[in-house]
Amino acid sequence: MPSHVILSGSNREHPADAAFMGKPSADEVLQITCILRRRDDAPKTPAGRLSHQQFERIQGADPADIEVVERFASEHGFSIVRSDPAARSIMLAGKFAPLAEAFGADVDLRQCNGKTIRTRQGSLWLNPSLEGRVVAVFGFDQRPVANTRHRMLPRTDQSVAYTPLQIAKAYNFPTNKGVNQTIALIELGGGFSNSDLTTYWQQLSLPAVSVTAIGVDGATNSPTGDPDSADGEVTLDIEVAGAVAPAARIAVYFAPNTEQGFYDGISAAIHDKARKPSVISISWGMPEDRWTPQAMNAFNALFNDAAMLGISVCVASGDGGSFDGETDGADHVDFPASSPWVLACGGTSLTLSEGQIASETVWNDGSMGGATGGGVSEHFSKPSYQAAVNVPIPVASNPTGRGVPDVAGNADPETGYVVLIGGQQGVVGGTSAVAPLWAALIALLNERIGKRVGWLNPKLYGKLAQGKALRDITVGNNGDYSATVGWDPCTGLGTPNGAAILNLLRP
Repeated sequence: MPSHVILSGSNREHPADAAFMGKPSADEVLQITCILRRRDDAPKTPAGRLSHQQFERIQGADPADIEVVERFASEHGFSIVRSDPAARSIMLAGKFAPLAEAFGADVDLRQCNGKTIRTRQGSLWLNPSLEGRVVAVFGFDQRPVANTRHRMLPRTDQSVAYTPLQIAKAYNFPTNKGVNQTIALIELGGGFSNSDLTTYWQQLSLPAVSVTAIGVDGATNSPTGDPDSADGEVTLDIEVAGAVAPAARIAVYFAPNTEQGFYDGISAAIHDKARKPSVISISWGMPEDRWTPQAMNAFNALFNDAAMLGISVCVASGDGGSFDGETDGADHVDFPASSPWVLACGGTSLTLSEGQIASETVWNDGSMGGATGGGVSEHFSKPSYQAAVNVPIPVASNPTGRGVPDVAGNADPETGYVVLIGGQQGVVGGTSAVAPLWAALIALLNERIGKRVGWLNPKLYGKLAQGKALRDITVGNNGDYSATVGWDPCTGLGTPNGAAILNLLRP
């Protein structure tokens, strides 16, 4: 396309194991999301919390850029489905053939895991009028971009398992309930049953927790009743967060499991002016090498948005050990946990005795093939808050990468969480459980302090680490990395002492 310019970082290949099934119908109607640049450069360290109105004015899309995209759409016969200046996104709709031609998209129909979906290869191209204004384009490719990070075992008499309340007590969480807080959960499939939740709260002697489902890009709360499906992830997140912070409102954002859906789901939560979440939990991810740079950069900018709005984002670091489940023999980290703007949550194996911590080591369960994710990002540079910690130099293209995770919590399914999913009681582990656990703790901290703790990472590596508000885990490994004194690529800075964190964060 000689008159167009390549969209940097958009190149990708068709899935290697996906059979070619033809080309999409020229008349198929698509919706694509265009992500625009910021109106102003984002600060490296947010100075105070912005309101949604302030954020849109300072960090939203430039009206001139929106006007250019709208003119482009009109000239090509595309309609505007949604335009969100604060989120810097515009959704366009049109027939496949002219959309693909306008963006130079080479798209096939491919069969992936028994489903025929659109996938693309090569780079996307931009009309010269969009160059520098549009930084990412999502929607041509429908392949799943994230997996759940939960592992479920059947409940037996021999199971070592704890309720979220027992875990919270062992970690010395504050005993308040999360009043006036909203915890957002991002889900890419499955759903929850109100009857499961009602029974679970009754089993824990808790009042009913407020849980609301929000659909994004056509996705809905769609439970299958199968605990081993995405239902397991959704219900785990709700039951862990809701049990620990039962007075908080739980807002569950359902989105399609695609680049576009995942991005739009996170954006919907961050820029929700009605519910205004104070903390977001994400238990889905994929190794960095499965993502395009344009996607990682666009998602990273979203998490930067959250920091400026005073929203904490907790993300599971993965359950595939130092390889993150990849089979190429190299070390990998999970994204979005590798974003420097999120709190990456690793996993431990925790044993309690009379409610107190008897032992805690790195989670690495060889028999199940599960281990906490952790390592060094190949895409993101080492952030300033990790300057004083010893992040290894990977054998990769990024000699000074961001270290993952930041913190940890109980994740071993063999010392896991008692949950109720699809009418069945089971035991669930994985770093999926750690993200909502930390999100619930942050909701409790927000209530007690009287304001949002927001982007917690600099304080974690500063006063909280120095004040020993985290329990250092020094035994175990996740494959190529071993636990050590201080930060390590297995459990980060360690597991929480909730009361100590609260005391150090108080003004």
